[in-house]
Amino acid sequence: MSGRLVHIGSAVVDYVYRIDALPAPGTEKTASSFAQVAGGGFNMMIAAGRTGMKVVFGGQLGSGPNGDFLRAAFAAEGITTLTPASPVMDSGNCVAMISGDAERTFVSWPGAESVLSLDMMAPVRVAPGDWVFTSGYTLSYPGSRDALTDWIEALPANIPFVFDPTPVISEIPRPILERVLARTTWLSCNTTEAAEIAGPGDIEAIAARLLPDHCPKAAGVVIRAGAKGCFVRLAGGGAQAVPGFKVAAIDTNGAGDTHIGAFVSALSRGVPPFEAARYANAAAALSVTRHGGSSAPTDVEIKTFLSHIAGSSTGADGRNRKAHA
Repeated sequence: MSGRLVHIGSAVVDYVYRIDALPAPGTEKTASSFAQVAGGGFNMMIAAGRTGMKVVFGGQLGSGPNGDFLRAAFAAEGITTLTPASPVMDSGNCVAMISGDAERTFVSWPGAESVLSLDMMAPVRVAPGDWVFTSGYTLSYPGSRDALTDWIEALPANIPFVFDPTPVISEIPRPILERVLARTTWLSCNTTEAAEIAGPGDIEAIAARLLPDHCPKAAGVVIRAGAKGCFVRLAGGGAQAVPGFKVAAIDTNGAGDTHIGAFVSALSRGVPPFEAARYANAAAALSVTRHGGSSAPTDVEIKTFLSHIAGSSTGADGRNRKAHA
């Protein structure tokens, strides 16, 4: 039985436009399709939920149409919100442009998710067996970073805390970032974010510096390497490059969120870290073969995918073309 995921992060409404290529400055493009979907932290939450965890949300939703849209999406996935809605703000949104090469470009507007206080978070209580997650987005907002950092530092020592710094890592004040890293149990980041924290170098050298220099209490670090899969280093010294899987990617939006959610879910069930990373690579690979950031597969789908890989003489070591884990 997996534990509960307590997600203290940011959920927004994504406005997704599909285009052949980004328009040049001063020009215009007509999208081939448009969709309004739940996004941000929602993508990680459903990845954990669809693979076996009970998920609760401890961030803030808004009181307008965006907040209503997110509440409906949460309800459809069985996600409970622990905090009251903002009485004065709606939830934020993000314009996501998905180009023909499956890459994504974002422009976001913060809303209620960017404001947190300790009083507001009072209903968020953790219990043994819970896992807590937050992302760099919530720590980048001036209206939430201080309270959230204090809350994270006050977590009981037996509660695992998972942190994803996200592409906005440079917008997180370094003292805040270091305080959060010091309490992190598992760090999951991409290669660019890892180098932002620990300095340049090859992936193995960066991972080796991350643990003693920045995450001294961590059990391990996962560095997601896009098409190459991910690299995992454990506090005990073990390390392994875990390759991805060859797939025909059509949409990389949300692949990193899917990877983190599936990895945490597997760990919560007692799956060893390297095996959990392979499971997460498979989840991310499946997600990029589907449209939309909220495209995380189920546990059954992941296990079926892995069983087919194991039974095939080709692709058993397959690399993910654009899993963007």
